[in-house]
Amino acid sequence: MAEAKALYEAGRYAEAEAEARAVARSRPRDDGYAAVALNFAALATGAQGRHAEALATYDEALPAFSRIFGADHWLTLKLRSDRAQQMISLGQYTECEAECAAVAEAAGRGTGPQMSFLAAAARNGLVFALNAQGRHQEAEAVAREALAAHRELDRGSVVLRLGLARSLNGQGRYEEALTEVQGADKLYRTLPDDQRHPDTGAVELVFAMVLWGLRRAPDARHQAAAAHDACQASFGPDHSRTVEARTLLEHIDGTRP
Repeated sequence: MAEAKALYEAGRYAEAEAEARAVARSRPRDDGYAAVALNFAALATGAQGRHAEALATYDEALPAFSRIFGADHWLTLKLRSDRAQQMISLGQYTECEAECAAVAEAAGRGTGPQMSFLAAAARNGLVFALNAQGRHQEAEAVAREALAAHRELDRGSVVLRLGLARSLNGQGRYEEALTEVQGADKLYRTLPDDQRHPDTGAVELVFAMVLWGLRRAPDARHQAAAAHDACQASFGPDHSRTVEARTLLEHIDGTRP
């Protein structure tokens, strides 16, 4: 499991998945290591753009997590939050919204740094799901509340600021969105590599959206291309972020004179 974790944190997702699934196969189904191995396998599978398969792996792991660790343990809640992120990638926005709201509420009743980060992660999923449904004002309110509660300058703050930028962009408040994505970019650059890998291309993608809204087409195209290339190299062509970047790039190219 240590090897699988190290491979995942290094961005070597296919190798991490293979190692984690090997651990899972080697242990009894009710074993704690087997359950955690399935969780890592699901994370690594989703990072390769195989979102439906990742969701199925989370579904396999969740009963074991609830039984071994308890329904309210932070590890079980984290698995539910990670599982909900795959729902976003599959377009299951209302299901993701409900699950992330439930996880955020449960994490908010807990204490300690794990619960704090988990609440931020679940609210980030909620923000993304609301934005995807065009409910940008609601997404903005959730993002601001989450940022006020999560004071740590970590990955959680980066993704929440990106979610806030998306919500502002969706409301046509492009200058405010630009300020948020610039702040997210500055913070992202300070994080260690193992925390940056899962969000590869995310900052560039939101930059591109905002710059396109500001009618700065050449700058928007540059950022969209950078996001697409980074996501393609890290996650492959089928990952939802790669697809989103490619779609935006094609839209920019199709509407420029």
